[in-house]
Amino acid sequence: MRKESLDFLQKLVNTPSPSGQERRGQRVWLDYVKSYADETFSDAYGNCVAVLNKGGSPRLMLAAHADEIAMSVNYIDDNGFVYVRKVGGVDPAITRAQRVTIHTRQGPVKGVVGNVAPHLTKNDGERKPPKIEDLFIDIGVKNRKEAEALIRIGDPITLVDEFDILRGDIAVARAFDNRIGTWAVAETLRLLATEKRQLKAEICAVSNIMEEVGLFGARQIAYSLKPDAALVVDVTHATDYPTVSKQQHGDIKLGAGPALTHGGCNHAVMVERLEEVAKKHKIPLQHEAISATSGTDTDVIFWTRGGIPSALISLPNRYMHSPVEVIHLKDLQYIPELMAAFALSLKAGEQFKIQI
Repeated sequence: MRKESLDFLQKLVNTPSPSGQERRGQRVWLDYVKSYADETFSDAYGNCVAVLNKGGSPRLMLAAHADEIAMSVNYIDDNGFVYVRKVGGVDPAITRAQRVTIHTRQGPVKGVVGNVAPHLTKNDGERKPPKIEDLFIDIGVKNRKEAEALIRIGDPITLVDEFDILRGDIAVARAFDNRIGTWAVAETLRLLATEKRQLKAEICAVSNIMEEVGLFGARQIAYSLKPDAALVVDVTHATDYPTVSKQQHGDIKLGAGPALTHGGCNHAVMVERLEEVAKKHKIPLQHEAISATSGTDTDVIFWTRGGIPSALISLPNRYMHSPVEVIHLKDLQYIPELMAAFALSLKAGEQFKIQI
């Protein structure tokens, strides 16, 4: 991977962007894409857009969500311990004994999620998985008054874990879900900027907000932009590690390329075009099926207005929604290559429609 692109990925992943509080990550994204765009802008809630070849047709939206799962301050007890709410799909069982940062208006406050030592619980019988209301954060204060001088109700909280290379092209971090997506649409714009003369379509690269709490940002920006077609990038579950049932969840491996999803919100003609483009450019693909919904922004983009032809491209990700999400960088690098090739394949004014 190009050093500048890897540095951008690392900075993007390491910048906290909890759902509803994505401002810092969005600034990193906009600063990077502005060199490759005709214009950039953000809307009222912080969805960010970079436009290339403005006025071209069709209008192709490349979308990925910028937010990550997190927690927020919910209650401070008399001794200054902090209780939390979920922001998105946090797993309380793996959140104990983690270092955290509470993001306040005055700056970051360090904390740790408390965990009672096993020596003190051995007579309690089998320990049950905690609920979110069981978690408490220790910020090193003596009482509520000291805590309230530092933090307030509603302050977002993220885990401290950052980007690292595990081995070779295998990387680990919190929040690859879905900073890899916003990285991919930005890198697609970079690739297309060098091919602008051949580009017929208008490209709207989007870093949208609040997917983890309800797919909200994608609804907003898809309605505003009115694209003719949309490609969405997100993570999917790699199933190549112990205890995961392939019979139930499919066969998706790290290092075997990005995955295309079939069914539901995925427009069959767009998926077919992606497969053709991938074959032409020797981009390996994996495949997965859905029965109803994908659990991604694709679900709301495709039904916006009269229906926007959409397709989902996914990066295999081990241990999703954990502080140790694991991906293969070559799988990731294929995604902007695939989207750029798709964009360049579009004819002037081309529309995607199911032929009856």
